[in-house]
Amino acid sequence: MRYLTVGHICKDLIPNGWAFGGTATYAARTARALGCDVTVVTSAAAGFDLRPALLDVDLIQSPADHTTTFENIYTPAGRQQILHGVANRLDPNLAKVLDLPHTSAPIDIVHLAPIAQEVDRAWLDRFPESFVGVTPQGWLRQWDAAGHVSPCEWDHAEEVLRKATATVISIEDVCGDEALIKQWATWARLLVVTYGLNGCTVYFDGVTTDLPARSEIEVDPTGAGDIFAAAFFVRLKQTASPVTAARFANCIAAKSITRHGLESLPTPAEIQQCLSTGGLSPKT
Repeated sequence: MRYLTVGHICKDLIPNGWAFGGTATYAARTARALGCDVTVVTSAAAGFDLRPALLDVDLIQSPADHTTTFENIYTPAGRQQILHGVANRLDPNLAKVLDLPHTSAPIDIVHLAPIAQEVDRAWLDRFPESFVGVTPQGWLRQWDAAGHVSPCEWDHAEEVLRKATATVISIEDVCGDEALIKQWATWARLLVVTYGLNGCTVYFDGVTTDLPARSEIEVDPTGAGDIFAAAFFVRLKQTASPVTAARFANCIAAKSITRHGLESLPTPAEIQQCLSTGGLSPKT
């Protein structure tokens, strides 16, 4: 299975330096762990080496003046983000570097993974025969001149939700607005809303299905939503069952929070366990 991810690989500033971040990073590595041949279309500063973050992944990089860089500040009122730099916007014509639509093996899954308004909506129409998965987090962010990040309206929500094969979003991305989720669910072909330790809700074909998460001790939730999305898209493509895919993704994401950073990516043993149990906990 060929998996194409479009989005910025970013630098997350941490107390002792920085770490690789971005949905594209975690999703690409998860898809690779699940056996996919993965390509990432991204942008970063010309001298910024992305290879350590993208092992065994093909890379199409647009050289930029800056690498997208986030600083996360945790306060009693919640997380605050500062955006210190943004790489180039990702236009679908960049894919011509590898002539992606005309290779011998078709692209099975296209994952649009914006984190800073960088992914052009034209990608939705670039691969009409492919499964198109969307994680719209980066289309729901804006920032001021000093880089302070705040939520914004998703102006093109209806267009994207109607065109995408499946959309995965965190309830945090909409500041807990369940009414907005209900509206989006009427537009979406398939919508999954994640609730962290409380699992996820699947909206499909007029049916709403709540699925609890597996119980694990949380060490670091970074990347868990991105890992969930990639696992969900791959399993959905394999099974055509949204509930089966969501249970599997819940299982994989739950295991990811027991480790830090890129160490949270799924291991072969974890993948096999989540497949063999159908994503259900031993007590279920």
